[in-house]
Amino acid sequence: CGASTSAGPGWSGCGTDRRQHGDKPATIESMPSRAEDWFRQASRDLDHARRSLSGGDFEWACFAAQQAAEKALKALYQKAGAEARGHAVNGLLEKLPPAFAADPGLAGAARLLDRHYIPARYPNAYPEGAPHEYYTKADAEEAIANAERILLFCESHLS
Repeated sequence: CGASTSAGPGWSGCGTDRRQHGDKPATIESMPSRAEDWFRQASRDLDHARRSLSGGDFEWACFAAQQAAEKALKALYQKAGAEARGHAVNGLLEKLPPAFAADPGLAGAARLLDRHYIPARYPNAYPEGAPHEYYTKADAEEAIANAERILLFCESHLS
């Protein structure tokens, strides 16, 4: 749309800012929780990972598993009224509000998932070849299992 992002605080560009003149920008505390939305999308991403595994798209299975875990954790932040920043599953897990403290065993699963955020998509993560040439069925199965563990943990705190 060509809109400038320097239009001022609260401007989200492309005509998506619905505030009236003089209204204050919404804060995380004043916004309704979208925890359910985040978790539903996390579940769909996990389903996508499983379909990618079945189809032999192992790099996409790994990336979708990482995305599922990231979004499930962001659902917890939403429930807590806290702001989640970044895409590192391990970082999100470590910085969860105290009410949602995770089992230390999940950190290993989170770190393994974080390995798939960039390399599963970009050839320049490797000295040569495309990402799909580096990913195996075992990689995808492990990523999906790790994402399932994190989604179960998140679901237990969301219900």
